[in-house]
Amino acid sequence: MEIRSINAMRGPNYWSVRRHKLIVMVLDLQEMEQSPTNKVDGFGDRLKAMFPSMYSHRCSEGCEGGFFMRVDEGTWMGHVIEHIALEIQTLAGMDTGFGRTRGYGEEGVYNVVFSYMEEKVGRFAAKASVRVCEALISGETYDLSEDIQEMREIREEERLGPSTGSIVEEAVARGIPWIRLNKYSLCQLGYGANQKRIQATVTSETSNIGVEIACDKEDTKYLLEQAEVAVPRGEIIRRESGLEEACRYVGFPLVVKPVSGNHGRGITVDVNTLEEAIVAFKAAQEVSRSVIIEKFVTGDDYRLLVINNVLVAAAKRTPAHVVGDGKSTIQQLVDKVNEDPRRGYGHEEVLTMIKINDLTETLIADKGYTLETVLEKDEVMILKDTANLSTGGTAEDVTDIVHPANVFMAERISKIIDLDICGIDVMTSDISKPLEDTGGAVLEVNAGPGFRMHLAPTEGLPRNVAAPVIDKLFPPGSTSRIPIVAISGTNGKTTTTRLIAHMAKMKGYKVGYTTSDGVYIQNRLLMKGDCTGPSSAEFVLKDPTVNFAVLESARGGLLRAGLGFKNCDIGIVTNVAADHLGLKGIHTIEQLAKVKGVIPETVLPEGTAILNADDDLVYAMRKSVECNVALFSLDENNPRIKAMQKRGGISAIYENGYITICRGEWKMRVIKAVNVPLTFGGKATFMIQNVLPAVITAYIKGFTLDDMRVALETFIPSASQTPGRLNLFKFKNFQILLDYAHNAAGMRALKQFTDNLDATVKVGIIAGIGDRREEDNKEMGGIAAEMFDEIIIRQDKNLRGKTEEELIKMLNDGIKIHDPNKKITIIPSEKEAILFAVKNAKKGALIVLCSDVVPDALDLVKKLKEEEANDLYDFTPDDIPNL
Repeated sequence: MEIRSINAMRGPNYWSVRRHKLIVMVLDLQEMEQSPTNKVDGFGDRLKAMFPSMYSHRCSEGCEGGFFMRVDEGTWMGHVIEHIALEIQTLAGMDTGFGRTRGYGEEGVYNVVFSYMEEKVGRFAAKASVRVCEALISGETYDLSEDIQEMREIREEERLGPSTGSIVEEAVARGIPWIRLNKYSLCQLGYGANQKRIQATVTSETSNIGVEIACDKEDTKYLLEQAEVAVPRGEIIRRESGLEEACRYVGFPLVVKPVSGNHGRGITVDVNTLEEAIVAFKAAQEVSRSVIIEKFVTGDDYRLLVINNVLVAAAKRTPAHVVGDGKSTIQQLVDKVNEDPRRGYGHEEVLTMIKINDLTETLIADKGYTLETVLEKDEVMILKDTANLSTGGTAEDVTDIVHPANVFMAERISKIIDLDICGIDVMTSDISKPLEDTGGAVLEVNAGPGFRMHLAPTEGLPRNVAAPVIDKLFPPGSTSRIPIVAISGTNGKTTTTRLIAHMAKMKGYKVGYTTSDGVYIQNRLLMKGDCTGPSSAEFVLKDPTVNFAVLESARGGLLRAGLGFKNCDIGIVTNVAADHLGLKGIHTIEQLAKVKGVIPETVLPEGTAILNADDDLVYAMRKSVECNVALFSLDENNPRIKAMQKRGGISAIYENGYITICRGEWKMRVIKAVNVPLTFGGKATFMIQNVLPAVITAYIKGFTLDDMRVALETFIPSASQTPGRLNLFKFKNFQILLDYAHNAAGMRALKQFTDNLDATVKVGIIAGIGDRREEDNKEMGGIAAEMFDEIIIRQDKNLRGKTEEELIKMLNDGIKIHDPNKKITIIPSEKEAILFAVKNAKKGALIVLCSDVVPDALDLVKKLKEEEANDLYDFTPDDIPNL
């Protein structure tokens, strides 16, 4: 078996609009296509022995054991691999259960689709599942435990931590979109100008000075002392020579800790002798040059969490420990504790397994014990020197018993240190009493405190501490979103995108938009090339200056990784025509329509899907949406439009020469098509079709008819405004029309336009496209034969899997079928083809250049135009008029 490709979906996609995290593996079964599971001796028994837990897989049978029933009856290995990939993720602590295996369109080749929680784990699971299946087929032994552990380790490296994850989950629950900005914990909540950022539990609104103070324990302690907050006596030293005096001043027992430490690193507690203090001092200096020598306050360790200056949770923390039973060794007691199902690897469960490390062995040795020592009954052995959950500690929620005086103190401290989110570490014998009554003290103030102990305490009530964070970042009445208009379709996407972006800009919005020729932020080209995929969409949505996004979304990105956003406000589908068929498992126009249909399906319920009523496949998409629907048509008598009007819906039509919006049966004429420069005086019918969804968009967003009229009148088709879309250059003796027409439907629309242009001779410069089917290229040749008197066949820079000779032959064959006597010149270089056409242009000729590398072609044509202008307008000083 061979894996051809593995793609990870990260947003709404062809396979599922609602399940965004999917692995799509293209798998060639090769000879195993002839060997389903019931034809491989012992396969089912070996599978059940390795994965007894797969009994829970219901599969299409709809009952437990359903998948095993399919295996016994005989199913293909792609289906088996799908289930293995899901099961090994579950065994690694990532329970995910969606899968599909479907034919790719070639015999023995399948799309194996399954869900994942962490992308790198999903990719690993894809490869591992094939290895496991091959071992099961051959009857070889396979050590699954290594794969499971590696997946766990990958997960811990890649996943968001519990704190960041809880905030993101709360945001998602409230419909707030988010984007992960790096491989760590920096995340964006919201889009564009309305975004906020978090990094763990530090927010974009957290005071930098507050963080600096909290990270400097000396400054923190000084400010708290000045504010009459109870803190332990202490001193900061930098040299070992000052240690003895500091110990004498503070008095034993004491705590030694680094000034700038975190997560308990370098801290030693209950130091009772100078010798112990020296060892502790050296350990602290490995973390920070400055070291705190502080009075060891006895009592229990409490963490008070304050968000937006309000105490929201409190927990009593206990370091990792075991309790003797009079018969078990310390090692056996640790093993027993780790059997608790609530303990797992890293953050996969509520609690973390206790690991025996050098620190643990040191603490045990300090008591005169070893790991083989049997503890007396009820004797407690502390195994870590801090109470962090990540080292195996436990937490008990005590929020409801914190004394009001301590609540007041904690909330006051958050303002003293100036932190919107802070964790305050308190040592006291009883948190239900004021600190002054128990002799307790505030030990530390932490910026970016962990939430795990509050979200899932070992004992007590879990607290949704992420909620107040979101409340603060997005208070009632604020929004996290910006308007998003997404456009898909076979032809017209880019022009429609640019027109809507222009209209929004004229209305005063700061617009970011993506197109097949680049990404623009406020009309500045920041990325060049085909930018119609998810990364480009995210580029716009991450930009903090943008408050209106218009996103062209092509099939390639949808199939490669899904959409770069979860929902849009308006989704437009211009049309669906045969294009790129035979690629990435899409072989029919109906499948292509399903790809394009992802856009309207992602429209928010209160949003609108704008669909082409003249296209059967596009019109059918209305059945799959859960939002409002608006229609557009070039035929005002289209029965679908009439039905929409009777229902009181919104539509846009071309009637009596006008671009018209209809609300129900009421007509609102926007402008005459001949007065819209984009339509070339109404001659470019397909451009009128592009205008219709744009005016519906404007109407829905509250633009006035005057707003629309001015925007349409000022959107001039040109190399800068609409590069590669009907760019007409008038030379002295001929004209050059440059267009991106790259499929049969686009060529037919271009023909309809050029048929209305007068010319003594029409010369077409065309090219075959390597990732199109043979019949598609032949059809392009046939249409060109109808359009042009003479044809120059050139070749694209990227041959996309075919040879130059093959592509030229396909076009030539298509031309000859229509007109065997058509004049054909073959010039592979686009530049040379253009220069040849210009050099041999007859007076009154129209040269039509169909180009896919628009910037290069535009540069050359503009250069030729400039050279002609220089010749025509060369003048001397005598030509300058005297004023």
